[in-house]
Amino acid sequence: MMFAASAMVVVAAAPVALADTPRELLTTAAFQTSDKKKALSLINQAITESDRILTAHPGDREATLQRGIAMGYRGKLTRNRTDAKASLEVFQRLASQNPRDAEAQMVIAGWHLDAIDQLGGLVARTVIGAKADAGEAALTKAVALGGNRAFYAGLAAMMRIRKDQGQVAQARRLAETAATAPAPTPLDAQMKRAALTILPALRANDGKTAARLSRKLLPFGKIDD
Repeated sequence: MMFAASAMVVVAAAPVALADTPRELLTTAAFQTSDKKKALSLINQAITESDRILTAHPGDREATLQRGIAMGYRGKLTRNRTDAKASLEVFQRLASQNPRDAEAQMVIAGWHLDAIDQLGGLVARTVIGAKADAGEAALTKAVALGGNRAFYAGLAAMMRIRKDQGQVAQARRLAETAATAPAPTPLDAQMKRAALTILPALRANDGKTAARLSRKLLPFGKIDD
């Protein structure tokens, strides 16, 4: 898989039959789908629904965010640079409108760090402009702005250990935080479960296993390229 937008700002999904909002559609595509064709169908449905909302309510923040995520997801699965770059522009615009938007910071972090993980640093920087420093800075901001919710710490733990298997201590601190943090939304609960899944490996100082597990728990980890 190539190109990326972080999936992690979509809330946990209902079954596909009930997934009628862009967030629900994207959560199903990213976390519950093992077939690429099916995932792309859900992503395109999310774009259509976001467009419908934006036609009725121009500038709607939620619809704008989810449309950006959907574009990034489509770029990731179809290896389309245009979609990938368009999604980053959306995230950056939302972050500039509200510098304290933790979700915007998290998707920016995921956009950079996912691309680097998939393509390697040099290729990701050359092809779509992904930068490790920008991703790390946005991830740090997202965790700080997200308060003590399990979502942000759990996701950050997985992204950190995936990026560098030697960052066991840092990833473990984040995963420990997520494991005991409040889970006010379904996605918080999902990230708490993910943190608990990788914690045994982190506690055993096994960064390689923690990184492997994290890739399966992050968006589209069920899909084999």
